[in-house]
Amino acid sequence: MIRKLRLKFIAISLLSVFLVLLVIMGAVNIMNYRRIVSDSESVLRVLAENNGTFPGRPEMPDDDDTDDSDGRQKKKNKHSDFKSFGSDALSPEMPYESRYFTVFFNCSGEAVSVDTGRIAAVDTTDAVEYAESVYDKKCSSGFLSQYRYLKQSDDDSTMVIFLDCRKNLTSFRSFLLYSVIGSLGGMIAFGVLVLLLSRMVMKPVQESYDKQKSFITDAGHEIKTPLTIIDADATILEMECGEDNEWIADIRAQTRRLTALTKDLIYLSRMEEQQNPVQMIDFPLSDVLTETTQSFQSLAKVQEKTFDIDIQPMMSYCGDEKAITQLISILLDNALKYSDDKGTISLKAHPKGKGVCLEVYNTAESVDTSSLNRLFDRFYRADQSRNSETGGYGIGLSIAKAVTEAHKGKIAATSADGKSLTITVILP
Repeated sequence: MIRKLRLKFIAISLLSVFLVLLVIMGAVNIMNYRRIVSDSESVLRVLAENNGTFPGRPEMPDDDDTDDSDGRQKKKNKHSDFKSFGSDALSPEMPYESRYFTVFFNCSGEAVSVDTGRIAAVDTTDAVEYAESVYDKKCSSGFLSQYRYLKQSDDDSTMVIFLDCRKNLTSFRSFLLYSVIGSLGGMIAFGVLVLLLSRMVMKPVQESYDKQKSFITDAGHEIKTPLTIIDADATILEMECGEDNEWIADIRAQTRRLTALTKDLIYLSRMEEQQNPVQMIDFPLSDVLTETTQSFQSLAKVQEKTFDIDIQPMMSYCGDEKAITQLISILLDNALKYSDDKGTISLKAHPKGKGVCLEVYNTAESVDTSSLNRLFDRFYRADQSRNSETGGYGIGLSIAKAVTEAHKGKIAATSADGKSLTITVILP
């Protein structure tokens, strides 16, 4: 139990950190991507408003290498023209940094003009192919490979501008990759840290749980002595007062019930504490199941209930024979007690993989499907109105679960229609 609790603690911690990192890294990368798109759109809008070029478009460096005072004044004026037109987000260096090309279409959809003077990676043929691929698209902007495009139409023509975003997209992908690697590294480091510290966190819980189980075992042993004395005294009183004394008979009956409950609690506690480890030996499981069901067949007949048995012969199993016998007895006893009048009970046993699957079925007046997962809790009984009739304590299925888990198996309760109960045990 503590091991499962520790694993749940580690899983919840890792899941929490994963979700936090996912939200943070996702938000950062989304904002980074939106910034790239926003900056690209700003540049494209400037180009679109100026017919595919920057305002006061500067010449390429080879075309403007003059060093005289008039040349410097001319270049300064071009910067001033750009700053006066663009927003503060657009730098005066933007015309020199941006790589773009423009394609113009006439009203018939034919490319009539191509400007690739500001980009070296695309020639006229490539530019036309890029433009034709986005010409018929409904969206006016988007990404095509590493290029961000903007399509603008008027009555006579359509202009498509492509802006090279290779550098920004490469930076975005690198940041995304590094953030994923960093997050995974942080997750691994956090997982190792939680794994090491979880023992310290679970230590008080482990101690409390061990003390609780030890208390049940110790208290059970202490209770057995006075119960034995009470039973012996009741026997002596019965000899003196006669066997017809109803009070003495009731004392003996309640003493037997308390003794049985104490034995069950001690057995359950020892199974959970693993003080008595199961003895794994090979035994004929089919024969044990057949022998165990014989006593319940007579009870079912007396109660006018149908008992169907389907046990595959010649099955063997490696486990604790006494514990498996008690497991089957508990399941069949539970099925008899809580089945409806003249109902049906069945036991099926067949191999499953390298193990064995046991199914105990019984019909019932009604089954609360929402409480099926609580059937294996201590002292829980789904039908509280029948406590006095059944005489159980609500601890039998807890013992069945402990026996199953001691054999590394699984036990589960299901109800297909709310009018029946099937308990399935898989023993590996």
